[in-house]
Amino acid sequence: MAISIDDFGCTDNTQQEYIVTVDDECINTIVTHYTSVVKDWIEEIEYIHRFRINRGKMVVGLDVEWRPQMQRNMPRNPVAVIQLCVGHRCLIFQVLRCGGVPLSLLEFLRNEDCTFVGVGIAGDVNKLWEDYELDVSNAVDLRFLAADETECRWMRNAGIAALSRAVLGKAIRKPRSVTMSDWSRARLTKEQVQYACVDAFLSFELGRVLRAYN
Repeated sequence: MAISIDDFGCTDNTQQEYIVTVDDECINTIVTHYTSVVKDWIEEIEYIHRFRINRGKMVVGLDVEWRPQMQRNMPRNPVAVIQLCVGHRCLIFQVLRCGGVPLSLLEFLRNEDCTFVGVGIAGDVNKLWEDYELDVSNAVDLRFLAADETECRWMRNAGIAALSRAVLGKAIRKPRSVTMSDWSRARLTKEQVQYACVDAFLSFELGRVLRAYN
């Protein structure tokens, strides 16, 4: 699978914009720590997909990243980045850099007409609650969904790379150097943005293909 990232060319002091390309699909990606940008992104998504929301068929890829622990017996670092992806639009929200959690995000994650999908999503949901009291009302673990749909029990313990290869026919690499990088930094590297976007996009694609909604 071919993956690349390019600057969109219209960044300002509130956000950075990129185009992440996965094979022949282009994902418009916004990176921000501003609540106003988060609000605008959510409003756009809710407008574009209003008919899916009204029918309870809105799938949202959800993932989180945080700075890894470098020493044992230390408290876990809080979530630094929240990724949301719907279709070819991805938001990478640097929540740790924000002064507070936007009300728009609180309400979006609580919307029971949306289905939030991810691999091992229960752990992410728990951490979002512990760190920020963010409640995700309707979360679906792609591992169990894929195992039930394909009757392949091994998928219950699979990671997103294995699920993407088996279900979507897309092989991805997850470099440890990026996985274990500093997600709390003020400006994410292109490698981090690409990594975060691809995880959220593939989560969305898996949820869409597997029909995660009821």
